[in-house]
Amino acid sequence: MNKRHFLLALAAAIALPALPALAGEPRPFPPSAKRGKMAFGYAPDIAIDGKPRQLSPAARIFSEENLTLVPSALAEATLIVNYTEDMNGNIDRVWILTQEEARLPAATKR
Repeated sequence: MNKRHFLLALAAAIALPALPALAGEPRPFPPSAKRGKMAFGYAPDIAIDGKPRQLSPAARIFSEENLTLVPSALAEATLIVNYTEDMNGNIDRVWILTQEEARLPAATKR
């Protein structure tokens, strides 16, 4: 494989996972995902619909573009999100919703 083919293959490998997001396909949220208005404090403290909660130690937060974010990047932000809970009741996955996703009904209400 020459250098040109390698660079084309590398570019394809990087671009292909992003194609569904660029095509406007909806993100696949798990059926157990809940929706709420999340206020981020100093990690791991958050509030969902005004109730104090905590992020799990291994929490993953996904932006509108489906990129992972660190909780400190969202300090003092309030956003509409889908989220899942771990077996201890802590929040383990958070998806910040786009305006279009926020207009759709939550998965548990479908």
